[in-house]
Amino acid sequence: MNKDIDIIEEDLMKACEALHKGGMIVYPTDTIWGIGCDATCEEAVGRVYALKQRADHKALLVLIDNPAKLTAYVSEVPDMAWDLIEVSYKPLTIIYPNAKNLAINLLGEDGSLGIRITNELFSNELCKLFRKPLVSTSANISGFPSPERFSGIAENVKNGVDYVVKYRQNETTRACPSSIIKLNDDGSFHIIRE
Repeated sequence: MNKDIDIIEEDLMKACEALHKGGMIVYPTDTIWGIGCDATCEEAVGRVYALKQRADHKALLVLIDNPAKLTAYVSEVPDMAWDLIEVSYKPLTIIYPNAKNLAINLLGEDGSLGIRITNELFSNELCKLFRKPLVSTSANISGFPSPERFSGIAENVKNGVDYVVKYRQNETTRACPSSIIKLNDDGSFHIIRE
């Protein structure tokens, strides 16, 4: 167990160092392995789009470690969102209208943003230590399958970031993506992925 703790602590320090410099990381999340960066840094977000070869009008999502932080990044958190967060039994990405205080190139064309509260050990601790939301997008080139485990991440993705987290690289459990629900200004919602 001490070896795992040492690996986690070293990974957290090195990942934070890369993020503070505007860099990108590959890291484990509560769903699949992701490419991450500082969600408040437009230049870093632009680098993620370039690495993924993804059109920059397709919004990326962010991770935070605590529901209390939602109000810093969403103009008004609908009551329905609090209820969904409370009853969700698996990772849940909620797309909120009217995001704020984040890199503009991160948002959807309508100003919306997907946010997930991560309870996974590493990504939760990283969000706490970094003190900013993290971009989380699948660690693949757009159009290619999302990696279900670390071994499925292409070398050009691993080589294209500033730091690759060591923790959980040897896990063989197949990861699953989150549920996605979009909330609208008028109180309506749309289930994008169950």
